[in-house]
Amino acid sequence: MSRSARLTGALLLLACSAALAQRSDPLSTRPGLELGAQVSQYHYEEPGLMKLTGVRGGLVAAYTFTAANAMFFRIDGRGSYGSLKYQGSGTSDGVPDTLFEVRGVAGMDFRAESIVFSPYVGLGYRYLFDDLRGYSSTGAAGYRRYSNYLYAPLGETLRFGAGGGWVFALTGEFDFFLGGKQKSMLSDAGVGLNDVTNTQKSGYGYRIYVMLEKDHLTVGPWLHYWHISDSDVQQVAPGKFGLEPENWTREIGLELRYRF
Repeated sequence: MSRSARLTGALLLLACSAALAQRSDPLSTRPGLELGAQVSQYHYEEPGLMKLTGVRGGLVAAYTFTAANAMFFRIDGRGSYGSLKYQGSGTSDGVPDTLFEVRGVAGMDFRAESIVFSPYVGLGYRYLFDDLRGYSSTGAAGYRRYSNYLYAPLGETLRFGAGGGWVFALTGEFDFFLGGKQKSMLSDAGVGLNDVTNTQKSGYGYRIYVMLEKDHLTVGPWLHYWHISDSDVQQVAPGKFGLEPENWTREIGLELRYRF
């Protein structure tokens, strides 16, 4: 065997050994495919104008790649649905509300004695559709709304032993809002109104997860929050202009995942 072949074999063996060591460390980021379900309490509000509240249910999926140098790369997504209550110009029940989200992040594990710190950064896209067509209790007409957010998550996960083979995984994340588009189908609500797309340029979000991990399972509560400022102004009818007003979203949920 040539010297170069022996050197290549040694490097491959070293890389495999490091990867196996990372897999066997319960405090390190866990590689592989995860599938799960979640339930949450959802609250969207435009202060002084309207709000949508109710229970959501959804599915989640993630795939994590880990490298020998303790780096990791994760792609995750979720789909969620709720039948919500509208309160604004009157009230209305059973508003269909669908949310999809996909993210990609990269990070690295750092060990400090019995704790592992895992900072990460990435890019995310959030899509939401709610269908307010019909009439509220006061006879006000509703319309369809499409929301699109692009954002950059910056976060860190802290893992430490919880006893009995369980691991606490505490995550804090700040979401830098890169921009959004809000499409409002105002023609649903009345003759003479234009469908408009407003651009949102300012806002922020954050997330908190308090999870327990053991073997193939992950379970725990989480919080998502968004605060978005007023959008630009667009013409909705001759001589009439409108914007997507300042709003905030709070979602508190519980999630269970299984890792294959």
